[in-house]
Amino acid sequence: MGYSTELKNHQNEQHKFRVRLVFLVLLVLAAFSALLGRFYFLQVFRYDYYQTLAENNRISIVPITPNRGLISDRNGIILAHNFFVYTLEITPSKTEDLQDTIAELGKLVEISPTDLKRFKKLRAQSHTFESIPIRTHLNEYEAAKFAVNRFRFPGVELKSRLFRHYPYGTLGTHGIGYISRINEHDLKQLKENNQLSNYKGTEHIGKAGVEQAYETELHGVTGFQQVEIDADGRAVRVLSSASPTSGNNVVLSMDAKMQEIAEQEFAGRRGALVAIQPKTGEVLAMASMPSFDANLFVDGIDFDNWNLLNNSLDKPLINRTLKGIYPPGSTFKPFVALAGLESGKRQPPFTISDPGYYMLPNSHHRYRDWKPSGHGSVDMRKAITVSCDTFFYGLAVELGIDRLTDFVRHFGFGEKTNIDIQGELAGLLPTPGWKQRRFKQPWYMGETVIVGIGQGYTLVTPMQLAYATATLANSGKAIQPHLVNAIVNAKTNEVRMLPHKVADQLNLSPENLEIVKLGMMDVTRPGGTAASVGANAGYDIAAKTGTAQVVGIKQNEKYNEKATAERHRDHAWFIAYAPAEDPKIAVAVIVENGGHGGSAAGPIARKVMDYYLLGKIPAVAAPAVPAQTQAQNTPPVVEEEEHD
Repeated sequence: MGYSTELKNHQNEQHKFRVRLVFLVLLVLAAFSALLGRFYFLQVFRYDYYQTLAENNRISIVPITPNRGLISDRNGIILAHNFFVYTLEITPSKTEDLQDTIAELGKLVEISPTDLKRFKKLRAQSHTFESIPIRTHLNEYEAAKFAVNRFRFPGVELKSRLFRHYPYGTLGTHGIGYISRINEHDLKQLKENNQLSNYKGTEHIGKAGVEQAYETELHGVTGFQQVEIDADGRAVRVLSSASPTSGNNVVLSMDAKMQEIAEQEFAGRRGALVAIQPKTGEVLAMASMPSFDANLFVDGIDFDNWNLLNNSLDKPLINRTLKGIYPPGSTFKPFVALAGLESGKRQPPFTISDPGYYMLPNSHHRYRDWKPSGHGSVDMRKAITVSCDTFFYGLAVELGIDRLTDFVRHFGFGEKTNIDIQGELAGLLPTPGWKQRRFKQPWYMGETVIVGIGQGYTLVTPMQLAYATATLANSGKAIQPHLVNAIVNAKTNEVRMLPHKVADQLNLSPENLEIVKLGMMDVTRPGGTAASVGANAGYDIAAKTGTAQVVGIKQNEKYNEKATAERHRDHAWFIAYAPAEDPKIAVAVIVENGGHGGSAAGPIARKVMDYYLLGKIPAVAAPAVPAQTQAQNTPPVVEEEEHD
């Protein structure tokens, strides 16, 4: 039996052991280095990030919405304010069965079909984690009843919210505007303007009128509270807070009483009125009729009311003062007259003999005067007083369309007045260049003829015509119209008056101005087209009537109001300023399909001027008598008042 013995190389074994030991040590060191590196990365480089996450788990930022500023008229009458109401709100993501929750809530407090429709509409526009009102304006009994049953309704909260309220409902809605819930478009705008953080917790924003245009003044600055919360998200304590800053108050140039009188005098008719102080541009009244109740929009209008307003033939949602565009008719003539006088094309003692029509050279077409037998011998002053179409046909042709439009553009025709609320249209002052671009057709001389009496393509808004009238009353100095006079700081009560802006300055000959002004003053005197408007006024009124055709009349046809459908009848215009010697108010009124400016629109302007200049407050106006009934019951008027 033999034994073999393996001899170990101890030196070699020790070497291998040392190598393995070193490798293990290096591995351990590398692992610790990685851990230290990660620790350093998390604790140093990512410290702010992870601290924020940790704080967010422990601390919640609760926004405190500011009180929205008030809106008052020039005499301090509050036209928009806020008040607290209880609201019942549901967060859909926190309810197990939404329909069952609503049904159970309905057993506690009344939830009307209108409430349900509004809830569905708002839910479609909101995220599931946002709370949505199911019922607003709970009384104290209803609020207490829900409070004791609160534990039965997870995801339902009783909140106290500030609600915007317009105490006069429909009064001045198109100028004051309204607020409504913030939508996706509003959020995008706020983000672009870096205002998103200031609207945390805010659910409403100005949507129209002053509420929209002065949103940054009215909204204020959002405050916040740092609240420590527990694992269930319930507040434990308030760590810090910053109070919100209330929005500033806005003082309008509007006179609420004048606005009320203007709206009342329309007596159910469609139309618009704008009254301006010529020397300051302050808008005293801007009535667009029919109007609507701004309160309907505050918390989201329900389907029935929206359908009613949106589909109404009378279009109450349209702000006619800024977006209603109409041919100016004969109210355009004083401005054409000034163009003729300033250009030297017409100077006293120039007269024409009016046969009742005008004909272009080498043409058999007759452009008819409103008075078929003509006005006889007519100079510039009489042409304005009796609204002689024939006189202005010829004047427009001699001026030429380019010279005529270049001049009247200084009165704001064809351009926005840049009033301080949004949505204004520019109207249209046609030129050969415009027609070529629009229709790719040449301009015809016949089109210049009818521009001379404010017909054809020419279109204006009531605001533009009031602005032009104010500029004429102010001897060619155009002041930009504005609806806001001052901003009142909510904290300090410091009043910041907004400056008046001179938009244009025409250097007009006093002699030429005097001729036009005298012609306009004669309009409201016996023999003028609005003599009844000026009767027993106690102050001088410079005015011009106008009718704007709604449908065309063929060459051999005669306009018959009685045989014309109501919505196809002529629009009635009336512009005026008073007192004529020292103008303090300029007015433009249109009554849609109202017929004659002197009898339909003029009396409305007279009531407004009587209030402003004499303090007269009219009795409540009776509803307007339908035109056909009126024609049967009233004696015939002199011919000058039957048409412009």
